[in-house]
Amino acid sequence: MDALRRYDTLLKLPPALARLLPFLRWPRPSAEALRRDFWAGFSVGLVLIPQALAYATLAGMPPHTGLYAALLPAVIGILWGSSPLLAVGPVALTSILTFGTLSPMAAPGSAQWVALAIWLAIYAGIIQFLLGALRLGKVAYLVSQPVVTGFINAAALIIILSQLPQLLGVRLSAADPAASLARLLSPSPAAWMTMVFGAGALLLLLAFKRFLPRWPGILVVTIAGIAASRLVDYGGHGGAIVGALPSGLPGLSMPPAIAWESHQMLWPAALILAVISFTEAMSSCRVLARRQNTPWDENQELIGQGLAKVASGFSGAFPVSGSFSRTALNLYAGATSAWASLIAVACVVLALLFLTGLVSYLPLSVLAAMIMVPVFSLIDVGALRRLFRVSRDDGMVALVTFAVTLAFAPRLHVGVFAGIALTMVSFLYRRTHPRIVEVGRHADGTLRDRSRFALPPLSPDVVAVRMDSALNFLTAASLERAINAACAARPQTRRVLLSASGINDIDASGADMLAALHENLRGKGMELHLSAVKKQVWDVLERAGMIEAIGTGHFFATDREAMAALQDGGAAQNARLDALSEGE
Repeated sequence: MDALRRYDTLLKLPPALARLLPFLRWPRPSAEALRRDFWAGFSVGLVLIPQALAYATLAGMPPHTGLYAALLPAVIGILWGSSPLLAVGPVALTSILTFGTLSPMAAPGSAQWVALAIWLAIYAGIIQFLLGALRLGKVAYLVSQPVVTGFINAAALIIILSQLPQLLGVRLSAADPAASLARLLSPSPAAWMTMVFGAGALLLLLAFKRFLPRWPGILVVTIAGIAASRLVDYGGHGGAIVGALPSGLPGLSMPPAIAWESHQMLWPAALILAVISFTEAMSSCRVLARRQNTPWDENQELIGQGLAKVASGFSGAFPVSGSFSRTALNLYAGATSAWASLIAVACVVLALLFLTGLVSYLPLSVLAAMIMVPVFSLIDVGALRRLFRVSRDDGMVALVTFAVTLAFAPRLHVGVFAGIALTMVSFLYRRTHPRIVEVGRHADGTLRDRSRFALPPLSPDVVAVRMDSALNFLTAASLERAINAACAARPQTRRVLLSASGINDIDASGADMLAALHENLRGKGMELHLSAVKKQVWDVLERAGMIEAIGTGHFFATDREAMAALQDGGAAQNARLDALSEGE
């Protein structure tokens, strides 16, 4: 953000204008930069055309709406976003979320389905826009990495399974596996042809990805699929093809009317879609920022992504997002600015004006292969194993999210809700069980865990405790119980030291607990001392009157001062006790 402000100052832009019209920040391109942007945009545009068709079918929408989603939404997203090389448009994850949300509500491809998808895009866009306008971009972090990992792995499996019938030309049913197996073993002539096209496209795409990663494999397979389809009359022999597409540019129109109950059903799904799709876009923005050493503003990106979704709805299309694969291709192809994305959009415009006749011959089995191959890379079992290795709690969150997403498919947002809920439960559990240890003097002169390092107490009459957590309504009772238990275990205790070096925050409940602990210890003839109290904690204690109540002499600036004072005091007190014993 500071870098952006400095840049705005350099361009002499008022801050309000820079936020309202962020594309005014674009630097004037050189001829060389424009040349690189043209070829990068052209490369991305050629890939975007078949991908847009494929992701539209994945979302259950008419294929041409994928091209609509790649036009105005892409322009709006790049003009009002903060990351100039982020490719905005149809993506697999948002498309499968759209399909999962609408499956219980309408038939795929129907007029009602299209109307619901339009409203879903608008609602998700409004949510993102409001989050960005109110500078609440951090809300997206509520979807933790374990939730994202579990969800993406489950969504990838669902996407692959959903494309198998289209890839093989055979209707598969989980309710009747025997009949599905029979259809696979004895396919019809049309199914045979579909399998050949689908399997051939799948193998070609995998070969390009493995052996010729620099080649535009999707474009080559698309051209080959169209040519072969026309040559053998694929559609005439029963193969499913894209079919006739409306040529020309889409017009903007008001969204169609739907029932009030349908609006209510869309709201929670729109919230999940807004957060998940932004999480996907954020990953691309972070990569771009690291690679180019440029800043990006998550709130401005939310505004751009939100407006892009709204524009997609008013274009008659479905929700869009930032594409990781096309953004990576932008970088690889040498794009230098947002002009590359505008060139890619121009390619889609040309396709809608002049190529719809040719695209109509494209087999749907080839589109299914185009969907499946990029999704294979989303399956990352190793990420789940790493989560369990690092944190069992995070691993369980990812596993539960994965299982619930699969179990409730196609209602995928249920898995995300479950993951977020479990994350919150895990978070609260960890916060209500802080690490509280009794400490002693280590050889290096610091206070360390007595049980871990087998350390003696500071002094026979001293109990020293440290808590590594905020002292608040969640942890106060745990700290009080730990101190009381330590004192009860050592009846000779006369002084209690709370090493506050690990306490970064304190609330009213924490201050009240310390007041009660001080009074309770004083009633038993004990003293409470605190060391290494941080400023923000000191300020709260001072406002609560605790500094005066406990006494400034019972506070030590550092743990070393506390050790020196309490150990010396302990030795003197023991000497007095020994003298008293001898006198008796």
